[in-house]
Formats: sequence, structure tokens, C-alpha cells
Amino acid sequence: MQTTPVKLWDLPTRLFHWTLVIGIGFSWFCAEIGGNWMVWHERSGIFLLALVLFRIVWGFIGSDTAQFRQFLTSPVQALAHLRDWRSRATAFHAGHNPLGAWMVVVLLLAVLAQAATGLFATDDIMTEGPLIALVSGSTAEWLTSIHHFSFNSILLLAGIHIAAVFFYRFYKRTNLVKAMVVGKADWPTQQPLPVTLVFKPAWLGVLVFAMIYAGVASGIAFLAQ
Repeated sequence: MQTTPVKLWDLPTRLFHWTLVIGIGFSWFCAEIGGNWMVWHERSGIFLLALVLFRIVWGFIGSDTAQFRQFLTSPVQALAHLRDWRSRATAFHAGHNPLGAWMVVVLLLAVLAQAATGLFATDDIMTEGPLIALVSGSTAEWLTSIHHFSFNSILLLAGIHIAAVFFYRFYKRTNLVKAMVVGKADWPTQQPLPVTLVFKPAWLGVLVFAMIYAGVASGIAFLAQ
């Protein structure tokens, strides 16, 4: 099959994707070890909170393939995309496919809930979120349960996501991972090329994330006083 390289993903979107994977893994590692590592678990959680907020903002001001308005369809259209799975033909899209788009939204919400509730979580022994003083004991207990539930949800969603990537790679011969690593897809020449896509500069993404992280970290520090 003849292909031609087509740019699909900008650098900020790719960095977000892989940093999120590493960040979630690191947070889990710190929580499993416990002790002094919980300090890093908290720092990682704040970083991930800023990272998800960045992706939400980037979904409105970022490159074409990163914008929600470009890739989100109705749930009915997303489910209709399941019919395409029966074909073994390659299935590249100019961005997320209809089902993958909704997976992005659900994952963002799950990680957002995980990071936000962690600010108020407690293990009732020696570890407390930085903003736990702002809520009652019963509220902290409720938010802690959501914190644990959301992590299990993230594991389930990540498993579905990985299974879908393998399905596309080996059944539909579509290498989604490569496109998210290098930014370009091996687009089949017999498939119509996407319309011209507009990509925002990487420095803008870095600037937006830096501003969001600074705002989140300083805001949490202020509220924790």
C-alpha cells in the first residue's frame, strides 16, 4: 500500500498525550510506595490538574485537530462509526475518529475528577490533600472515595483505549501510535487527503501551559494558607 506523510498532530497535543501517560503512572507509583513519596504524589497531582486544564483550553484555541469543535460529533454519529470496524481497510482521520473523540472527553473528565478530588483527599493516617481544611470531614471522606473511584475508571478507560489502538494497528493496519509520536500519519494515497489543517506554534502551547500551571499552583498555595 502506497502512503504519503500527512501532518495530523501538533507538538503541544503530542506532549500532552505522553506526559499525561507518564504523569498518571508516576502518581500511581508514588501512592503505592507511600511515605515521603506522597509529597511527590501531591505535586504530580497538581501538575496533572494543570495539564488537563491546558488540554481543555487548547481544545478551544489550539490547532485544528486539537479543537473540540473539529472532532466532536453527536453520540449517535459516534456509535454509527462502529459500522466501520467491520472493514479491514485502513482508517485514518484528520484527527480523532468519532468514537475516539468521545473517549478523549471522558478521559479528560476522569483525570480532572481524579486530580481535583485529590486536593481534598485523606487516608486518615498521615496524608491529606492541600485543601482538606476547606471541607468538612464527611465531605473529605466523600471526595476521597471519588478519588479512588476515578482512578479505577481511568484504568478501565486506558485499557479500552489501548485495546482500540491494537485493534486499529493489527486489524485495520492503521498505526495510530506513530502519528501521535512524530505528528505525521502514513496516509494511504488512495484515500482523499484531509483539507488544509491549521497548526498553532509550539511556543503558544508552552506559554498557555506555563500560565495555567502557575495559576493552579499559586491558587492552591493561597487557598491552603
